[in-house]
Amino acid sequence: MSDSKSFARSRSVMRWTMAAFYILAGIVHIAAPGNFLPIVPGWVPSPGLVVLLTGVCEIAGGSALLVGRTQRLAGIMLALYAVCVLPANVKHAIEAIDLPPMPNTWWYHGPRLALQPVLVWWALFSAEVIDWPFHKPRAQTRRMFQDD
Repeated sequence: MSDSKSFARSRSVMRWTMAAFYILAGIVHIAAPGNFLPIVPGWVPSPGLVVLLTGVCEIAGGSALLVGRTQRLAGIMLALYAVCVLPANVKHAIEAIDLPPMPNTWWYHGPRLALQPVLVWWALFSAEVIDWPFHKPRAQTRRMFQDD
């Protein structure tokens, strides 16, 4: 298999995996919103509604990531979503809020927080918004950074 086919296949697998993750997470948010209420920061208005809306956003974003015309926008929106839920993840970790079946240790929270930027990159990469770090910069981009 050529490098370009392998690259496209890897991106496709990552896109489908991310879509499945977000769709499943969205279903859980809608089916059991009360499970997420303890980690919603106090400054968030209408926490119950916000949890339900995040579920809808996860399902919509995951689904849109699989549709050619909406992939790019979905990737950008899912990247922004990952940034927006960071305060809830921080609160979950800092306040050691118990949310079974998730473990409540730093062995869980530490990697989860550290991998948040990876989720942002993954959404953008899966949606073909960025190629980095797997492809060399396009010729046009390289010319912009070369000395004249």
